[in-house]
Amino acid sequence: MANSSAYKVSAARFAGRWLAGFVRLVHRTSDVVAEPDGILERLRADHPCIVGLWHGQFMMASMHRPDVPVAAMVARHGDAEFIGATMQSLGVELVRGAGAGARRKDRGGAAALRGALQSLAAGKSFVMTADVPPGPARTCGEGIITLARMSGRPIVPLAVASSRFTVLDTWSRLTINRPFSKLAFVYGEPIFVPRDAEPDELEAIRQQVERAINAATRRAYLLAGADPLRATPRSADLAVPPPKPGLALTAYRGLTGLLAPLAPVVLAHRARKGKEDALRRDERLGSPVQGRPDGPLAWVHAASVGELMAVLPLIDGLCAARHDLNVLVTTGTVTSAGIAAARLGPRAIHQFAPIDTPQAVRRFLDHWRPSIAIFTESEIWPNLVLATSARKIPMALVNARMSARSGRRWRSRRGIAKQLFGCFDIVMAQNAALARQFAQLGAPRTLGAGNLKIDAPPPPVDQAELARLRVIVGSRPLLVAASTHDGEEQVVAEAHRALRQRIPELLTIIAPRHPDRGGKLAADLSASGLAVAQRSTKTDPGPATDIYLADTIGELGLFYSLGRIVFLGGSLIPHGGQNPIEAIRLGCVVMSGPSRHNFADIYGSLDTSGAVASITGATELAAAAARLLTDATERAAMQTASEKSLAAMGGALTKTIATILPMIPPAAVAPMLASMHTPDTHAEVPTQGFRRAVS
Repeated sequence: MANSSAYKVSAARFAGRWLAGFVRLVHRTSDVVAEPDGILERLRADHPCIVGLWHGQFMMASMHRPDVPVAAMVARHGDAEFIGATMQSLGVELVRGAGAGARRKDRGGAAALRGALQSLAAGKSFVMTADVPPGPARTCGEGIITLARMSGRPIVPLAVASSRFTVLDTWSRLTINRPFSKLAFVYGEPIFVPRDAEPDELEAIRQQVERAINAATRRAYLLAGADPLRATPRSADLAVPPPKPGLALTAYRGLTGLLAPLAPVVLAHRARKGKEDALRRDERLGSPVQGRPDGPLAWVHAASVGELMAVLPLIDGLCAARHDLNVLVTTGTVTSAGIAAARLGPRAIHQFAPIDTPQAVRRFLDHWRPSIAIFTESEIWPNLVLATSARKIPMALVNARMSARSGRRWRSRRGIAKQLFGCFDIVMAQNAALARQFAQLGAPRTLGAGNLKIDAPPPPVDQAELARLRVIVGSRPLLVAASTHDGEEQVVAEAHRALRQRIPELLTIIAPRHPDRGGKLAADLSASGLAVAQRSTKTDPGPATDIYLADTIGELGLFYSLGRIVFLGGSLIPHGGQNPIEAIRLGCVVMSGPSRHNFADIYGSLDTSGAVASITGATELAAAAARLLTDATERAAMQTASEKSLAAMGGALTKTIATILPMIPPAAVAPMLASMHTPDTHAEVPTQGFRRAVS
C-alpha cells in the first residue's frame, strides 16, 4: 500500500514537471500581449493581492507576473497532485484545500483560508479560482470575497486566452493552451472588500467580481483572436450549443424512425384497452386538426393527471402576466385529457402528446411552432427533447424531480443524460438537492424552486353533488382511501372489517388510482362478503353499504370534502406514494404507508410537524382511523400542523413564473420565430437573447 502511494506521488511529480515544461514552451513560442498597459508595474504596487480567475482557464496564469512571490490554492484530491506538482515546478507555493461550493462538504476550505491569509500576510500574492467545483461554472463563490474581506487585500481579476487551444469536456471546459499562439493576458481593476461590509454589500461585490472576470475573459479571447464560446460552459452562456447526440441517441432516433409505421397498430391496440382516445389518434401521430393561434404560444407538456394539476396554476399565471399569450397543453393519458377539458381556460388548447418517433415529433413541431417549451417533472422523451432543442426553441423543465432509482440509472448513462438535460435552458427542481443532481447530469442552469404542487389550488368540488351525497350518507362516519393501487384495496377492506366492530355505521370510500379497475374491484370486494356500491354504475350507497367504490375520473375533491379522513394509496406498495397536498387543502387529515419517495420533501416536513399518521398495514390503518374518527382534538391538531407545514413550503409558483416569463419572446418577435421553424431546414433563429434572459 505504501509502495502504491509512493508510486502515485512520483508519477504525479513527473507529470507535473512535464506539464510545467509544456507551459514554458507555450509561453516561449507565443506572441504575448497584456492589457492594460503597464499592468506589471501596477501589480507590483498592489502586491500582495488576490488574483481571481475562472476554473478551467488557469493553465498559463503563473507565466505573467511581476517578480514577486506567489502562492496558489490547490485542492487535496488525487487529480490535484498533478496540478500542484506543475505549479511547484513553476515556482508557485501551494496552499492545499478548496471551497465546498453547493455540496457543503468539507474539502479543507477552513485550512486553505488560514493558509491563504498567512501567505498574504507574508507578502505573497495569492492566485485562486473564483468558481468552485462542481459548479455552476463562472459563478463567483463566497471564498474569494471572504479572503479579500479578512485580509484587506484587493481582488485583481485575470483572464488568459490563446489563439490556439484544446477544450476538454469538463464542468468548467478545461482549456489547454497550445504553442505558437497569440497569448493574451487581461487584468481587471482591483476590487476591495471592506472588512465591515454588510451581507447586501458583500453580495453586490461578489457580483462585481463575477462581472469583472467575465469581462476580462471576453476581452482576452478577443485580444487573442479566438472564439470565447468554444471555451465557455453552457451554464455560463446559453449561446453555447448543447452537446450533440451521441451514438446511443442517434441509434434511438434511427430505430424509432424505422418502427414508426407500426405506431397506428400500437395505438389501436391501446385504444381497445381504453388507454387511448381512438377519435384523437391523429394527435398522437403529430397531425392535429386545430389551427395554431396567432402570436406567442407557450407549449406546456405534462405526463398525466398529477403533472397537469401541478402546472395549471403556472398556466393561469403566465396568461395573466402576458395577455397576448396562448398556451398549448399536451398530456399522454385519457384521464388527463378529461381533466384538461374541464380545467383549462379559454386561451389554452389541449392536445395529446405526439408519440416519440421522429416523424410524429416533426409534424407536431411544424404545426404548432411553439415560442417556448415547458416540460414537467421527469417527462423526458429523447426525440421530443432533441428536436425541440434543434429548432432553438427556449426550453424549461419545471417542478423537476428524480427518484433515487432514476438518479442511479441516469448516472450510469451520464453521456446520454448530458445530451438530453443539456438541451434545457433552465431546470427548476423541487429542491436544492435535486437541482444539484440535475446539474451533475448536464443541465446548464438549475434552480431549487420548490414544489409547484404545494402552491396548486385544491381540486374542484361539485357543490351540488356534495350536498346530495351528504344527505345520502347522513351522519355515518367516513373513511376515504384515495388513489389506491392493486393490492391496497384488500388492505383497506381488512381495516374496514376491523373498524366496523368498533364503529358499526362506518362507510369506506375507495377511489382507485386507475378507475378502469372498478369492475374487477367491485366483484372482488363483493366476493369477500362486503356490500359494494359502484359510482360508475350510478349506484348510491345505502344504509347497509360497506364500500362505496368511487371509480370515476376527476372527483377526488368531492370525496375529500365528503370524508375528511384519508388514507393515500401508492404507499403500501413500492410505488412512492401519492400527493397529499390536495387532501390537506380541502381540510383532510392524512394517513400514509411507508413508500413515499415520490413526495419525500413534502412528507418529510409533514412528518416533522406531526401532520401525518404513518401506517404499515391493515391493523395500523384501522387503529389510526379509529383514533381520527373518534378524537376531534387529535384531528384538529393534525389539520393545523398540515396547513402550517404547507404554508412554510410554498413559493415555487412565484419563482417559476418569474423565471419563465423572460424566456417568452415578445409578441412582435414570436410570429417571425414561428415562421422560421421550417419543416426541412430547421433554420437557425435569433432566440439566444431569450435563452440568456434566465441568467
